[in-house]
Amino acid sequence: MSNVRVAVDVGGTFTDVCIFDEDSQRMRVTKVPSTPADPMLAILSGVKRAEINLKDVSLFSHGTTVATNALITRNFPAAAMVTTKGFRDVIEIRDGTKDDLWDAYNDVTGPYIRRRDRFEVTERVDYAGNIVTPLDEAEARRLAAVLRKRGVATIAVCFINSYANPEHEIRMRKILEEELPDATVSASAEILPEIFEHDRFNTAVSNAVLGPLVSGYVNRLADELKDGGYDGDLLLLHSGGGSMTPRMVKRYPVRLAASGIAAGAIAAKHIAQQCGYENAVGLDMGGTSTDIALVSDGELRITKEWQVEYGHPIVFPSIEVLTIGAGGGSIAHIDIAGSLRNGPQSAGADPGPACYDMGGTQPTNCDANVVLNRLGSSLAGGAKTLDRGLSEAAIKQVIAEPLGMTQEEAAHAILQVANANMADAVRLISIRRGYDPRDFALIAFGGAGALHGAEVAKELNIPTVVVPPNPGVTSAMGCLLVDIRHDLSSMYTGLAADADPEDLDKHFTTLESEASARLRHEGVSEENSVLQRVISMRYQGQWRSLAVNIGAGDGALEEAIQRFHQQHEREFAFRQDDQPVEIYQLQLSAIGKTPKPVFLPARERVSEPGEPESVRPVYFGEDGWLETPVYDRTKLGAGATFAGPAIIDQLDSTTVVPPRTTAEIDDWLNIRIHLTEFKEQQEG
Repeated sequence: MSNVRVAVDVGGTFTDVCIFDEDSQRMRVTKVPSTPADPMLAILSGVKRAEINLKDVSLFSHGTTVATNALITRNFPAAAMVTTKGFRDVIEIRDGTKDDLWDAYNDVTGPYIRRRDRFEVTERVDYAGNIVTPLDEAEARRLAAVLRKRGVATIAVCFINSYANPEHEIRMRKILEEELPDATVSASAEILPEIFEHDRFNTAVSNAVLGPLVSGYVNRLADELKDGGYDGDLLLLHSGGGSMTPRMVKRYPVRLAASGIAAGAIAAKHIAQQCGYENAVGLDMGGTSTDIALVSDGELRITKEWQVEYGHPIVFPSIEVLTIGAGGGSIAHIDIAGSLRNGPQSAGADPGPACYDMGGTQPTNCDANVVLNRLGSSLAGGAKTLDRGLSEAAIKQVIAEPLGMTQEEAAHAILQVANANMADAVRLISIRRGYDPRDFALIAFGGAGALHGAEVAKELNIPTVVVPPNPGVTSAMGCLLVDIRHDLSSMYTGLAADADPEDLDKHFTTLESEASARLRHEGVSEENSVLQRVISMRYQGQWRSLAVNIGAGDGALEEAIQRFHQQHEREFAFRQDDQPVEIYQLQLSAIGKTPKPVFLPARERVSEPGEPESVRPVYFGEDGWLETPVYDRTKLGAGATFAGPAIIDQLDSTTVVPPRTTAEIDDWLNIRIHLTEFKEQQEG
């Protein structure tokens, strides 16, 4: 019988594999080096190393970076865009914004499809959906012949105002599919039927350029798993916090952009709820970057304003995750003004930190932790040996001598800058949104999150840090906790006071029909289907809107308007109950429930951590070098408590428990680090 669930998260340095046995209710993990040239090789290697019999697997889920990396590297197949005459340059003109308003020389990168590959056809639909100029089908077929001659593999069809009437776009798509049967065609009105043409066009273009790449990768992996004996659907995690089967990935590959970072946010939410925290900040620190997510009142924040590269929006609902260039491999350097900086440049996996002895000569956060003895002599259970001498040499030459510092002072300063960068990012996603970090717990995970978590929390006056049992593979665990999910939308503009509830219900019913068809297509039964209505509203005269849940039946719209006022006050610190409210858009979340693992608490409890594996001097800033016990995490039982300083080693991560903190192992084997001074302030 199939009784094993497997989740795989592909990172820049390591590929993490999480295996949950349904019979024993136990989870085990393994890590293998990533293979950037072909991520599938690392996945198969991880399956082999974990000794997984694919015939025993009931569910295989995967968070992938394939789509994200393709957008960053722009390694696209031959692609083209077809648009309404006069709108060829919409994706190049954009919306006029800049990532850095004050840097006149910092230009936004060019569009994903070059101007010479963007073509125009004669057609026009007005804002209300009326056909002004019919589609010139003869011209459309002549264009198809040009695209065939150019060997175009994928095409985005982006007509102005197609959100109001998609007839021309759909006809153009059919003509292209007739003339170029081997090409992939994405129509913007089917991908994202929304009013703003730059957002809609760019989302469709992103979908088009990713189609052949992502579908090819997903299909190859699904075939390999099937050949190995797995007879279920491969589930791919998407940015909205749900999953898709390969059948839907073929239609909406752009949804896999930011797939990997969503898994960590989902895991952070699960761990917070498991520990009884309704408010938490997820700090996922890997080798190259740190992903920060916020859980408020038990829910993750969702955004529709995001992009892999600035200026190229992908307007699908996505878990709001702030990513900064702070990871174990982030390079410390001195800028032209003589100040110490940390990141965003990274040594990556190759050549990696200096201590990897693979040719890297620049000091990194990893090197600083080695010099301060917070890290031992190896990583990943001995898979990677660390050379302390090379770390000392890099920090001495690049940082310590130029700044007139000792090696340990320089190493500690490197970590202080990294921690300050992460704390600033947490402030952006919390204080800037009206949340007080002191009311939150910090969930620290990723390969390096547990090394830095307590000191980041100290910067923010956060009283408690939670380190999950397997912090280095927590994102992979998140893949086990997601449902199949699709997000649909429809424009519906007008004053809420004038809206006809029956007309609203009719529009939602149309979306629900499409959503149910998608879930059936993915094999989801009706009893496992959940449809959630959402309505976007704004005060009259505003440009941006806020989305709130809306029920069905009498009074549903009035209740949604009240929720909008409350949410607006939370988001922007004011509300205007006497101001007319406009409806902007109708949205629908379609969720297909999937079985999830049940993590049971430990059966036995202890009171003491037992004898440490060793004791070594560790540097803690103003406290200097302190003799610090080093514990093996696998030997720490539920109920164990101890005071810092302490180091806790395990296969996938290392946890630092600084002085003036206490640590306890809870019933689910999480490490809870309490920062004494802040906990006392809260309790007082």
